[in-house]
Amino acid sequence: MQPVYEDNHLIIVYKESGEIVQGDKTGDTPLSDVVKAYIKEKYQKPGAVFLGVVHRLDRPVSGLVVFARTSKALSRLNRMFAEGQVHKTYWAITRNRPPEAEGTLTHWLVRNEQQNKSYAYDHEVPRSKKAVLKYRVIGQSDNYTLLEVQLMTGRHHQIRCQLAAMGCPIRGDLKYGARRSNPDGSISLLSHQVTFEHPVSHAPISVVSPLPADALWHQFQNS
Repeated sequence: MQPVYEDNHLIIVYKESGEIVQGDKTGDTPLSDVVKAYIKEKYQKPGAVFLGVVHRLDRPVSGLVVFARTSKALSRLNRMFAEGQVHKTYWAITRNRPPEAEGTLTHWLVRNEQQNKSYAYDHEVPRSKKAVLKYRVIGQSDNYTLLEVQLMTGRHHQIRCQLAAMGCPIRGDLKYGARRSNPDGSISLLSHQVTFEHPVSHAPISVVSPLPADALWHQFQNS
């Protein structure tokens, strides 16, 4: 856990791959508890620390996570996320290059709870939700392509599912068709940038994530 922005009302941290944002059936310590402990120690807060979870990242994904530090910020951030006022940009590394250098993907996704997986269709089907994202190629190496992705909707495993449906599964993402796993169990998907209006002060906020330790990310940066 690495704080990248904090004030009285919110804190934005870098989540490592493998960390969970909220507690789940694994019983592993969630990122939310780690952030609470950090706030309690840094600001010497007595009693319980308030921390509101406003969005999540899949466990194997790394990058920026926004938390609310006050109830006022929590309610406003929840509304802003619901209304699409928080703009998130992702980076994804894929082995295959898309057929076009940039484009918009539209699918209808059906979530399978038992498999914890979503399936993409090119037309509306029962229980499906429309999913839209924009992508563009921003880097190329001998074996991999770096994509920038912007979500127009927020669906379960949306980026992972839609890129796989395009024939470009994310590196390391066995669930969606990658040929092999990453050594650290991650998938090469990064919540790279988050931009929004501060929920209380209304000042513009734009934060960029550090890069994961995996040398491939830095290879793109230096190319």
